[in-house]
Amino acid sequence: MSSLILGAATRLLVALMLLFSIYMLLRGHNEPGGGFIGGLIASIGFVLYAIAQGTETARRALRLEPATIAMAGLGIALFSGLVAALAGAEPFTGQWWFIGGDAESKGLPLSTVLLFDIGVYLVVVGSVLTLVFTLEESV
Repeated sequence: MSSLILGAATRLLVALMLLFSIYMLLRGHNEPGGGFIGGLIASIGFVLYAIAQGTETARRALRLEPATIAMAGLGIALFSGLVAALAGAEPFTGQWWFIGGDAESKGLPLSTVLLFDIGVYLVVVGSVLTLVFTLEESV
């Protein structure tokens, strides 16, 4: 089925869904959200694109194989846990850095928690899209 309206609307919706998924990822360790929910929202955007444009077009838009994305996310999440161990703390203990200052002077906080959330985000996107693309291609 090829619908002109669905095809045109999907491009806008996918862009909005990806932007919203990044928003959910970044607000996740302070409020509800995070890597899992953000990854699901991004996956839904690509699934919608695959329904409207076809699986091959969605794979080309993704630019990487979904399994590769999942494995990269798993590596990032593992690395975030090892950073604490390398710093002498328990593995997967949150480590914080402040760019442009310290905690008192309100520098920009970066943490291994955010790095872990990014890894989870990529694992969810990669695994869901691997599953959905495989199922869609087999039907």
